[in-house]
Amino acid sequence: MTTPFHVSTKDFENRVLGSAEPVVVDFWAEWCGPCRMMAPVLEQLAGELEGRVSFAKLNVDENPELSIRYGVEGIPTLVVFAQGEEVGRIVGFAPKAHLLHRLEEIVSGKTRRDRAAA
Repeated sequence: MTTPFHVSTKDFENRVLGSAEPVVVDFWAEWCGPCRMMAPVLEQLAGELEGRVSFAKLNVDENPELSIRYGVEGIPTLVVFAQGEEVGRIVGFAPKAHLLHRLEEIVSGKTRRDRAAA
């Protein structure tokens, strides 16, 4: 099973923006309860979508400049990148079925953004 890889400011461009396949970046922090709840769900999705989508984790406390660059105001936030561009975003905790559905829509180009949190 594939697990999400960790990225930082120094390797973000190469590993995320330069990736041949879409990459879902989980903007998170250790102190964030919903982020910790979503971590095992993202690990499951990484395995289920292996070969179609990669998953990365970016700690916002250690990489604040990327949070600012991409306008991440709340966490967890999932930002989907394809061919070096943001193609979708999911803000807030969401159950696995919802995340899977939304990510499949985003990657297929059917939709661009969703806010999971009310």
